[in-house]
Amino acid sequence: MKLIKNLLLLSIIVTIISCSKSNTSTPNNIGAKVVLNVAYGTDSQQVMDIYLPAGRDNSTKVLVLIHGGSWTGGDKNDFAQYIDTFQKRLPGYAIFNINYRLASTSLPFKNAFPTQEQDVQAAVNFVFNSEKTYVVSNNWCLLGFSAGGHLALLQSYKNNTLIKPKVVVDLFGPTDMADLYNFYSNNFLTQYGFSYLLSGTPGTNVSLYNSSSPINFVTSTSPPTLIFHGGQDSTVPFRESVNLHNKLTSLGVINKYVFYPNQPHGFSGTDELDSHEQMVSFIKTYMP
Repeated sequence: MKLIKNLLLLSIIVTIISCSKSNTSTPNNIGAKVVLNVAYGTDSQQVMDIYLPAGRDNSTKVLVLIHGGSWTGGDKNDFAQYIDTFQKRLPGYAIFNINYRLASTSLPFKNAFPTQEQDVQAAVNFVFNSEKTYVVSNNWCLLGFSAGGHLALLQSYKNNTLIKPKVVVDLFGPTDMADLYNFYSNNFLTQYGFSYLLSGTPGTNVSLYNSSSPINFVTSTSPPTLIFHGGQDSTVPFRESVNLHNKLTSLGVINKYVFYPNQPHGFSGTDELDSHEQMVSFIKTYMP
């Protein structure tokens, strides 16, 4: 009888240990991976660089980077020097650094807006539909500077049916295209370029100027937004960021406006380092 009890006790112990082992998650041995110039469309400019962290799974967060360059220039390589910084400060994030088709304001005219907006949509759709391939989640942050900031805001506020970002970071991006056009009232060449980019002026193509302005698509459900601008910016007036900040605040949307009085269109020195800290803090707060 005592032997039977001992055997029964041993059986129970073995069962408990077995169950305990089966409930213990096994280490994720997926290695880090870098894939450059992955096509998301048929045009040579429709490519992205992908940086995947080790040990990723379906909870891995996504950071999408969108370069600037007045919609007519720039390249994903403009972000290349910051990839290591993002990887160190946001470890475990998957990074997708995208290119898009650039507009030409000289002969032959091509890729007028909203080509760039459509390309960001296409890139986002590509990543979303490849979540299982890259082993990432739908917990996203979009981050862009200048024209890229504008495109990040448009995607986050307007084109978010497929996936709604948890956070959007805008560095000195235009928010009201008619206002930006009027800002250059004393610069004929820039306004001339705008008239080709947006197929007219704010007076002759009202609908496109309105539909390409992120500030027009802010709602009470817009994602938490971090905005940066410099007080010496002569390319995009800081009133564009102030107006966005005010509208977000009026609708109760979480946002933060960081203003550097002495910085131009692009940051350097201690303000640049501070912007990195602000980005990481904001992203971690709203993408816990």
